[in-house]
Amino acid sequence: MNHPADSLAPEAQRRAATGIVDVIETLITESQRETRPLEVDPGRSGLFECFVQAEQQGLIPDEAESAAAGDNEETEHLLSPDLLCRQLARRWGLDMAAREAQAMQTKLPADQLERMRLLWSVMRMWMEWKYAWQRWPEYHRDAAAAEPTDSADTSDD
Repeated sequence: MNHPADSLAPEAQRRAATGIVDVIETLITESQRETRPLEVDPGRSGLFECFVQAEQQGLIPDEAESAAAGDNEETEHLLSPDLLCRQLARRWGLDMAAREAQAMQTKLPADQLERMRLLWSVMRMWMEWKYAWQRWPEYHRDAAAAEPTDSADTSDD
């Protein structure tokens, strides 16, 4: 995807991504504290605003970029659904807790399991928005071409 923000310096992209992830983390924390699903407002609207900002900043990679993006410093500013959730999981120590639970064959503590569920909600919504956003032109090209124009006015004056 070609974004106007593609020319941003890597450091500017990192700062923008960090700011967006910070807001997402706050939205998730508030949702968890208030036992309110992220899929309803104000969580959903706040997350969508973050998605739009990330898209406008050129931080959401297309499919080819996502496939090529590993988990390294060069891609830490990208906010594909999986990379976004990986960043949050790392911040909260969920990645380590999941590894420990698997190695010890135990369950995740309830609070960590709840955060994991919230991350799945974020990932699912982010994936759906990304898909719809990328497919928008494909489904709206014909509608725009079919709209009548003012120059086609053939009134009998």
